[in-house]
Amino acid sequence: MVLKYKELGYPVFEGFFDPPVTKLDPNTSQGVPYATYSFATHMAEVEIDTTIGSVEVKRIYAAHDVGKAINVTNIKSQIYGGIAMGIGFALMEKFEPGKTESLDRYYIPTSMDMPEEVQIMLIENEEPTGPFGAKGIGEPALIPVAPSIINAIADAVGIRVFELPCDIEKLKTNLEKRRS
Repeated sequence: MVLKYKELGYPVFEGFFDPPVTKLDPNTSQGVPYATYSFATHMAEVEIDTTIGSVEVKRIYAAHDVGKAINVTNIKSQIYGGIAMGIGFALMEKFEPGKTESLDRYYIPTSMDMPEEVQIMLIENEEPTGPFGAKGIGEPALIPVAPSIINAIADAVGIRVFELPCDIEKLKTNLEKRRS
C-alpha cells in the first residue's frame, strides 16, 4: 500500500527544556541563576582614515565556547549576525528621538560594512545541562564585537572611546584634539 503525503497528516511535536537552577540567596548573593555560561572572545583588525575619522573593520577573529556544535552552519550564521550587529553598535547606530526615527538617518550596517575576513573558531566542550550538550550562541555572538573594535581603534590611533557609537564625527573630533 502506498500512502500519499497528504494522507500521512501533519506531524506535531512538543517539547521543552528546563535546566536546573537555584535562586540567588539574598544574604550571600550566591546561587546558580543560569544552568550554564557561554564564553567568547573576539579580536578585530581595523583600517582608519585619520583625515576624516572613518573606520573600516578588515578582519574579525571569533572564538566561541558552544558546548556541543550540533549545527555548525547555524552556529556560524549566528556569529556572522552578531558581528554585523556589533559593528553597528560600535560604529554607527545612534538613536536620537525626533532625529533618527527612520533608516535615512539611523544608520545600520550593510553587507559592505562586513569585514573582508571572518575567522570563527568553535570550542566544543559538551555541556551536561544543555540540550544535546549545546550552549546558547545568540547573545554571546554580539557581546565581544564592539569592545574588540574599540580596542583595535585605541591600538591603531591611541584614542580610547568610552561612549558608543564611535562614529566618524566623534573619532574625527578626537583625532583633531590630539593633533592640536
